[in-house]
Amino acid sequence: MAVRQERAVRTRNAIVRAAASVFDEYGFEAASVAEILARASVTKGAMYFHFTSKEDLARGVLAEQTMQVAVPESGSKAQELVDLTMLVAHGLVHDPILRAGTRLSLDQGAVDFSDANPFGAWGDICARLLAEGKERGEVLPHVDPKETGDFIVGCFTGLQAVSRVMSDRRDLGRRISVMWNHVLPTIVAPSMLTWIDVSEARIEKVAATAVAAQPAEAAAPDVA
Repeated sequence: MAVRQERAVRTRNAIVRAAASVFDEYGFEAASVAEILARASVTKGAMYFHFTSKEDLARGVLAEQTMQVAVPESGSKAQELVDLTMLVAHGLVHDPILRAGTRLSLDQGAVDFSDANPFGAWGDICARLLAEGKERGEVLPHVDPKETGDFIVGCFTGLQAVSRVMSDRRDLGRRISVMWNHVLPTIVAPSMLTWIDVSEARIEKVAATAVAAQPAEAAAPDVA
């Protein structure tokens, strides 16, 4: 029974990742179930065992994308706030699930996925980090964690959309670094500005730390 359950989990993961790559490339409307099955190397029956429809599968991708982001502890909540955006930026370049989820959330097609978008969850993470940073004296007293968290998510979402159009997200790291150089002085205490790392090079460092912190089975790629 355990072997069968493990195989089912691997198959589901393979389907989700294949669907993400197709949704990212074509969008929801133009995505073909046949193409998803081919990329996942599974039968139609295997797919419909896990997902009732293409829409259900798209929602499965959306549910996975927020789960992909786990910010490593750094000793500073302000740095972790920056690192959250760095991790998402890295994922948008390297992870089809994050890319597909973002496209599904922003595309205005026949199916409305706004109820499953990740922006509220990411805003909540930002708000939590800001509130904790405020308690530690890292964040300025006037900052409203919820409003500021939502603002950061909005800024990031707009920047990644522009970056996708202009450079296929190759310049996203630079754009995020510029964003923080402008925004951070209005959020954190002046003494924090001298050592919080908002450089583009921070992205790879945080991504490597996050991967190293994962259990071995989570870090390994899924095999159908």
